[in-house]
Amino acid sequence: MKTLTVRNITLGSGLPKVAVPLVDTDRDALIAQAKKVAAMEPDVIEWRIDFYQDVLNEEKLAQTAATLRQVIGEIVLLITFRTKGEGGAMDLTDDQYFALLKFVAKHQLGDLVDVELEHDQVAVKGVLTTAHKNGVKVVMSNHDFEQTPSQAEQVARLTAMADLGADVAKVASMPQSPADVLTVLAATVEAKAKLNLPIITMSMGDLGKVSRVSGQAFGSALTFAAVGKTSAPGQIGLADLRRDLADLKIN
Repeated sequence: MKTLTVRNITLGSGLPKVAVPLVDTDRDALIAQAKKVAAMEPDVIEWRIDFYQDVLNEEKLAQTAATLRQVIGEIVLLITFRTKGEGGAMDLTDDQYFALLKFVAKHQLGDLVDVELEHDQVAVKGVLTTAHKNGVKVVMSNHDFEQTPSQAEQVARLTAMADLGADVAKVASMPQSPADVLTVLAATVEAKAKLNLPIITMSMGDLGKVSRVSGQAFGSALTFAAVGKTSAPGQIGLADLRRDLADLKIN
């Protein structure tokens, strides 16, 4: 698995890096939460702009991103608009979605931008081109909140992301049984051996929590923790997650 260095972190090396999401809807609450999160020094802060009430106002979005950068300093910033179909907070048309991601990338609002795999492939490639032209790395993602795809399907989706030129490939799914969690872990091991980019995998909900702490053993390069509000079911508090990762460290 190839590593990816962004600012002061390297995905795919050592312990999984830890990201904390920001999901507040208004600017003042968002900045206040960012200060609280930044003080705890996670590796990555994910700004979930699908929660942000002014997400379609380009001027306000850019201004808030600039303030966020001042607050978080050198912490890596991942900007994500999660669509409604994959667990997000807001509906956009595909045209709006891709225009927004290109704006984020073109104006370098974050270090990383998330783009979902399950859209028109030409449009997805357009985001990749814009991001890479402007020095922004791309996390390509796929989320299933209903079930857990087969091991082969998960690996196929991660492989498709790699083939499209993603810098990081991510799949998340909802388990219905302990066997589903094992399927995610097995897919992670297979994809790590096969692909030449950092991968992020997780099994969501309480049943899948083990997948959030076992990334070094199985091959997931990043895990998501909570400081207050969560952005997905099963996220563990940042302090607890750090202890879990340290306990499971492979020397």
